Amino acid sequence: QVQLVESGGGLVQPGGSLRLSCVASRSIFSIYAMGWYRQAPGKQRELVALISSGSSINYADSVKGRFTISTDNAKNTVYLQMNSLKPEDTAVYYCKASLVFGPDYWGQGTQVTVSS
Repeated sequence: QVQLVESGGGLVQPGGSLRLSCVASRSIFSIYAMGWYRQAPGKQRELVALISSGSSINYADSVKGRFTISTDNAKNTVYLQMNSLKPEDTAVYYCKASLVFGPDYWGQGTQVTVSS
C-alpha cells in the first residue's frame, strides 16, 4: 500500500510558477511509475507528467517546455515544477503511484488556480 500526500497548490497569476510536491509513504525505488495528473471542472482527468522505471519521462504536449517532473529519492518525493502558467492549467492536480504488481494509488489532490 502507498499513501500519497500532495502540497504546493495555490493561486498564481498567468506567467507565474508553482512547485507541487508528492510525498510517498514508502521508498519510490519500490514504485514502478509516479505521475502527475490533473482534472479541470467538467473535464476528464488527464496525464500531465510521468516518470517510470526511475528515468523514463513523458509529458503532455500542452505542458512540454513549461513543466518539469523530478524526484528526490531520499525524501520519497516527486515534484512538479510548473513555469509560465496559463489559465488553462487551472485544475486539481493529483499524484499517482503505480506498482508493477498491484493497484494504482492516488493522492487527495491539490488545487492550482491561474488567474489575474
